[in-house]
Amino acid sequence: MQGRSPQLSMELNRLLFLTSFLLHFEGHASPTRLICDNRLIQKYIEEAKDMEKKAGQCQALPTLSCPAVLPLVDFSLQQWKSKSRETKRREILCDLALLVGAVAGAQSQVTEECGAWQLSQLYRRTNSFLLLLQTFSWKEGPWEPGCSPHSMEQTHITSIFLTYRQLVQGKLHFFFHDLAKDSCKQGQEGGRDPR
Repeated sequence: MQGRSPQLSMELNRLLFLTSFLLHFEGHASPTRLICDNRLIQKYIEEAKDMEKKAGQCQALPTLSCPAVLPLVDFSLQQWKSKSRETKRREILCDLALLVGAVAGAQSQVTEECGAWQLSQLYRRTNSFLLLLQTFSWKEGPWEPGCSPHSMEQTHITSIFLTYRQLVQGKLHFFFHDLAKDSCKQGQEGGRDPR
C-alpha cells in the first residue's frame, strides 16, 4: 500500500522487532514480566554462565587474528546509582552494540563447530537485548549510534563470553531492577508474580 507513511512503517517495524524478541525470549513474556519477574533475569544470568562454560570446553578454539574490541563493563555501583535511567540505558546500548560487533567479527574467524555454535547463540542473545533496549524506551527518543564506550582488544574468544556474562550480571541486572521499582508497584500489591 502506497498510503502508508514512512514514520508509520518504521514504528510498525519496531513493534515487529519487539514482538519477535519477546517471542524468542520467553514464549508469552511481556516487557513488564521481563522486568517484574526477577526469575527471568536470573535465568539469563545462568544462561550466560552456561554459555561461557560451554565455550571454554570447546576444543581448538583459535586465537583471533583480528582482535575483538570489547566494552569494559566493570562499574561502581555507587556511580551507577547516581546516573539517570536514560544514561544507564544508553551506556548499556553502547556496550551491547560493541559486543554484537565483537561476536560477529569472531564468528567470521571461527570454523570449528562447537565454537561456531556457541558464538551464534551469543550473537542471538546479545542482539536480542540490543533490540529490546532500543525499542523499550523509545518514547524518550530513538537511540543514536556513535557512542564510544571504554573498550579493550582481546584475542581470546572466551573473553567475549566473559564480557557478556559480566554485562548481564552487572549493568543489565541492575538496570532491570531499577525499572522494576516503578513498573512493578501495582503488580506487587496484588501478589509477587502477576500473570
